[in-house]
Amino acid sequence: MIFAVVSVAILMTMVLAVVRALKGPTVYDRVLAVNLFGTKTALLLAVVAFLFDRADFLDLALAYALINLVGVLAVLEFFQNRSEASHNRMGE
Repeated sequence: MIFAVVSVAILMTMVLAVVRALKGPTVYDRVLAVNLFGTKTALLLAVVAFLFDRADFLDLALAYALINLVGVLAVLEFFQNRSEASHNRMGE
């Protein structure tokens, strides 16, 4: 019973993260929301793994969390380089 409540709470926070990702005033707000969504997805996978007694889902949750981390870092690096390039062009 408690895990069903936890699953619903995680799903609600995932919905809020999607709303923030769509409405976020800045790119960094959107990236943070996507990172939160990925983290909650990994957490939800871990809860489902416990509910259904499937240890292999924990491996999937860890792999998804690592992919989420690398993806967010890559996106942030891209936007940082893009903003630096635009500042360099304006200074010329």
